[in-house]
Amino acid sequence: MPRRTEKTVGTQAPVMVEQLLLPLVRGAVLSKALLREFVTDRGLEAVRTIFAEEAAAIAGVKKRHRVDRTAHHWGYANAELTLGGRRVVLPRPRVRSTDGRELALPSVTRFSSRDPLTERVLEQILLGVSTRKYGRSLEPVGAPVRTRATSKSSVSRTFVRATRERVEAELGSSLESLDLAVLMLDGIVVKRQSVVVALGVDVHGGKHVLGLRLGSTENAVLCTELLQDLLKRGLKVSRPLLCVIDGGGGLRRALRDVLGDQALIQRCQVHKIRNVTEHLPKKAQFWVGSQMREAYRAVGAEAARRQLKRVVAWLDRNGHEDAAGSLREGLEETLTVLKLHLPNTLTRSLSTTNAIENLMSSIRRTTRRVSRWKNGSMTRRWVAMAVFEARRGFRRLKGHREMPLLIEVLDRLHRSEVAPAEDAA
Repeated sequence: MPRRTEKTVGTQAPVMVEQLLLPLVRGAVLSKALLREFVTDRGLEAVRTIFAEEAAAIAGVKKRHRVDRTAHHWGYANAELTLGGRRVVLPRPRVRSTDGRELALPSVTRFSSRDPLTERVLEQILLGVSTRKYGRSLEPVGAPVRTRATSKSSVSRTFVRATRERVEAELGSSLESLDLAVLMLDGIVVKRQSVVVALGVDVHGGKHVLGLRLGSTENAVLCTELLQDLLKRGLKVSRPLLCVIDGGGGLRRALRDVLGDQALIQRCQVHKIRNVTEHLPKKAQFWVGSQMREAYRAVGAEAARRQLKRVVAWLDRNGHEDAAGSLREGLEETLTVLKLHLPNTLTRSLSTTNAIENLMSSIRRTTRRVSRWKNGSMTRRWVAMAVFEARRGFRRLKGHREMPLLIEVLDRLHRSEVAPAEDAA
């Protein structure tokens, strides 16, 4: 008899484990399917029972004589209910009054007024399920009932209608109740169309999607339209507003044109480092990037300015004029938050556009699933739905506990600007 070696035992162990586990897995899957089918059947049976009881309460029990009868049973008609992300067609009793009027069953009216199908369609599509595969993504009903509203065209119509209504309602809502301290603006290109998104941070550190605009380019006109729309919807600017941008010229001009001196502009330090190092060879990128990051981590704006000017001088001496010019351009606006002398955590959060960059990443992931774009309206709806989906995971800004210090500084700046104007008047 051959002797079993360690190698033989090692190769047989996975096979033995698989033979033991496969029956358990099959049993669990079968049990889940049977349980789902049982629950579905019992649920549909309960609905039929409710229909019958309500018809009997209105028209009385069938085949029983009643002198005070005010309604009669009148056969059956189909009723549609939502079950598991689809429409289920069930027969329901018809009831007519003695004068010939059709009487509605309370449960049918109640079930018809709710439309969880719309939310299910939105959820499935935003999670990446295509309209063609929507029906396959649903759990089987298990009962011999007629279903509908799972075809590609039906799902597409539901998605378009629901997204259009939701986008118009949310992006046109009033902003009067918001007390903002920070405004972040950023742009992204979706199928050769520029999309500019506005994100607000209130005085408690909560994040709010304020609006978006689509256009051919991320220019000042597009950004100006977005800001003017925010003001029309009631956005209050009672104090200077810290505006964090990536450094685009269109965003900056729009903020100056619409908000004027109330816009306290902070250019993203991460974007500035990226823009400068893109002009450098690889052997110089690491050193310049580390020097700039060290400068932005300085205690105050004066120390950061000295460090950045040393980097500019080094770039000029070594023949990197383009990188030096990029660093000079807007240098002071990258130090705006440092000049406010805020705590470190809040300073880091407000010195970059990271908070809105996460939102833009969600837009990229969601819109990447679309293979065929029809028009600008479709682009706007998909971008808006990606924004709403990302909003579900919003958390308060890092360092939100120090937000009262920021508000105090902004109020102090507002008072210092108002006093000279009053003296001049």
